[in-house]
Amino acid sequence: MEKTIENLKTLVRAGKGEIPAHRVVLGGTLINVMTSEVYPADVAIYGDTIVAVGDVSMHIGPETEKIDATGKYLAPGLIDGHIHSECSKLSITGYAKAVVPCGTTSMVSGLDEYISVSGLEGLREVFEEIKGVPLKVFWGAPYRTPYTVPQSTVAFNFTKEVHAEVQQWPECFGVWETVREFVTEGDDDTLGAILQADKNRLPVFGCAPMAQGKQLDGYLCGGIRLDHESYTHEEVVEKMRKGMHMLIRESSVTHFLAENIRAVTEVNPYLARRVSFCTDDVTASDVLSKGHLDNVVRLAIAAGVEPMAAIQMGTINSAEAYRIDHMVGSISPGRIADILLVDSPESFRVQAVISDGELVARDKKMIRQLTPPPRSAVLSSELKRTLTRPEDFHYRVGIQKGKAKVLSMDVKGPFVRQRRDVELRVENGVVLPDIDQDVAMVSVLERFGRNGNQSLAFCSGWHLKKGAMASSCAPDDNDIVVMGVDAADMSLAVNHLIQNGGGQVLVADGKIIDFLPLPVGGIVSDEEPEVIARRETELNKAANALGCDLPEPLMYMFFLPITSIPDYAITDVGPVDVQALDTFDPILELVED
Repeated sequence: MEKTIENLKTLVRAGKGEIPAHRVVLGGTLINVMTSEVYPADVAIYGDTIVAVGDVSMHIGPETEKIDATGKYLAPGLIDGHIHSECSKLSITGYAKAVVPCGTTSMVSGLDEYISVSGLEGLREVFEEIKGVPLKVFWGAPYRTPYTVPQSTVAFNFTKEVHAEVQQWPECFGVWETVREFVTEGDDDTLGAILQADKNRLPVFGCAPMAQGKQLDGYLCGGIRLDHESYTHEEVVEKMRKGMHMLIRESSVTHFLAENIRAVTEVNPYLARRVSFCTDDVTASDVLSKGHLDNVVRLAIAAGVEPMAAIQMGTINSAEAYRIDHMVGSISPGRIADILLVDSPESFRVQAVISDGELVARDKKMIRQLTPPPRSAVLSSELKRTLTRPEDFHYRVGIQKGKAKVLSMDVKGPFVRQRRDVELRVENGVVLPDIDQDVAMVSVLERFGRNGNQSLAFCSGWHLKKGAMASSCAPDDNDIVVMGVDAADMSLAVNHLIQNGGGQVLVADGKIIDFLPLPVGGIVSDEEPEVIARRETELNKAANALGCDLPEPLMYMFFLPITSIPDYAITDVGPVDVQALDTFDPILELVED
């Protein structure tokens, strides 16, 4: 409900019981995350706002809808403190269909993948789409785009001048995912965004994986409020002791909760009140099979966190960290009416969801119809790239025949790649991939028609035995990423994406094995979550048939362009040494026969 003087007067009257509530929730037991108490209480709702908690008999009129919560516990709607919903390959509408029945009613996001492919015009269309779903998005303006060093290519460059405009928008609640290196290395656009936020009294959200000691101290002097990236519980403790709010990430591919929650369960239980949760990157199949934030709450309880503290981590803690606790995070008068009916605090099974004052889901199913909006050309999936040839994926060197010692980026988890030196054959001036040594080619191709860049490098850990796979959904640049052991198959995979408007594709022996279209910006689909979940499973099986044994082969691949985590990455400008903040030559030595 838009705040005006008149509707504030109306809400005040509703709170005083002078006008009846639109609906009341009766017979439930309140989980009060503000006071860590559990007690019987009813809730009165006017429009999208909670107007009374406790005895609400005076708020009931002849037209008031009554929701029976007998035997149920009332918890606030869950808040995902950091999420790239685009990585699910679901549009905002589809994503809401997946996570709202799990109890997630709010998320904090930069919507940065949409921005990277469609700029502010596309972002405005996404904002309009959000208005039609029962999932609130508290948007943080990306500190800059692209996120990479050296600078890679995206469709829209987010600068300090852009921040001067967008931080005035009502949708803006802070600065999103401010990567440590851009602060500590003095990037002007990043520091300009932070200064603008200081002027506008907006919080700055961080991204500082593996930051400790003097690097962390320098980073914090930039004014960073919170962080969602810690690899050990010791890192969590240090960051919190130095004043940060901490988000524990439990995504589909990075399962950090078990390690990071030790900061609370083993080091200091009083840290709990400044810890919250995020999922960062999730798949549709994971959400439908396990749940979303509700699953993270259950995991924390199983790890030894008291149920009340775990529920606070999923609700009020996140709201306070992001300074939105006056709107969401608790069941309190004046807050938005996001209320979950759960079986008990200990087992935390969500049985019904009220979002914005409306009952929208029951028994893990949406009961409100959600329809994606018509898509304009702004969010089309055209890939502005000329078709490739197999020779484009040959790594050419200065000898005709012999051996090449190369640096292969060896995957050690979805984001971490380490150095692996391998000797490969050179034939006809081309360094050949080697399936026996688990060395594939990888390439990133700029797809926005800005410069035609293409990079080539070597990677290990996917265990491909044949073929290729490619994706135009590849955070954070969303250029085309292709990996393979056959140049002709790599070319076919990329061309199929170009000709079909983006998506994810697997190729073997000159044939398309499987293809998932992603027609919205080349990064997401308006298909139902159940459809995308099924297709994810099929794509993974197709990758398994090519020899790949990673848990999420395409997801591991499309994270390769992320340069914020040591040691190696690859973007359209070349393979990147993340610690040196520069590109590198993967050819270490050549020996001619």
